[in-house]
Amino acid sequence: MKAIHYSANGGPEVMTYGDLPDPVAGPEAIVIAVAWISIEGGDLLNRRVTPPVRVPFVPGYQASGTVVAVGERVTRFKVGDRVVGFNWNGSHAELFEVPEHYAYAVPADLDLRLAATIPVAFGTAHDSLFEYGGLKEGETVLVQGAAGGVGLAAVQFAAQAGATVIGTASSAERLERMQLFGLHHGINYRTDDIAARVHEITCGRGVDLVIDLAGGKGKEALVQSLRGHGRYAVVGASSGDLPSFGFFELIRKAMHAVGISFGRDMHTPRAHRLLADIMHQIGDGTITMPIDREFHLSEAVEAHRYVADGHPFGRVVMKAASA
Repeated sequence: MKAIHYSANGGPEVMTYGDLPDPVAGPEAIVIAVAWISIEGGDLLNRRVTPPVRVPFVPGYQASGTVVAVGERVTRFKVGDRVVGFNWNGSHAELFEVPEHYAYAVPADLDLRLAATIPVAFGTAHDSLFEYGGLKEGETVLVQGAAGGVGLAAVQFAAQAGATVIGTASSAERLERMQLFGLHHGINYRTDDIAARVHEITCGRGVDLVIDLAGGKGKEALVQSLRGHGRYAVVGASSGDLPSFGFFELIRKAMHAVGISFGRDMHTPRAHRLLADIMHQIGDGTITMPIDREFHLSEAVEAHRYVADGHPFGRVVMKAASA
């Protein structure tokens, strides 16, 4: 198969496009002929900072396509089924082996390109807001980095739940586009004082919940934006910087901080039910995910650079040979 692989951490240039052996389905796994690959934030972060467990290492969390092989103990899928699959690596390839419990059936009327974006982005957003963020109708949520895939999913879910949604982005144009997805108040983090604007919007009260998708030096402003006993969901570090919380910083606001890793729950029946419902909502147009740009699998270096530096609105996907 053709695949993207690397042997050491670094920038996008460490990745190579070439031939690797085809994966073989383990007893409880399936092999997917990949149609579309969604580039996730974790794909970039792992390439930069997580030493590969084996080399050559094929990166990538998530891809959609058609089942071409099943293990002997697989019961939920057969050859020919349309699925989207998750694994901790391996999606940047023409063939993608995933455990059965990390595979999700794609309805016949749902585009595989759009399906490729669903599990990580929408599942992470939903867990950040509700399962672990405790968001309720009438509360106010601040989404830091709201124009990305998880951010746009969070904006839509929160607005539908009856929350007031404040989002940050890098330009007025992006904030205006987000209004179509349910954003109530936008903050340009390049030009505005985030905490000051939040307190202006909330009449000095602060927000109930922060969803931090960016990490970095902006963390202090987000903490200042929280009300007392507010909740802070740590989701991602798209900025590349990894901030931390001080002991007394938590105490002063009686702040509740929670780390979000939907990947650790994606094998559970709860996650499967949630993702099936989300696919239904996407299929009927209740929620959606804009595709900012498409690349071919062979253009993975360029695609990763664009995700890192181009500030995509929504998701960036790569097309594989079977698409």
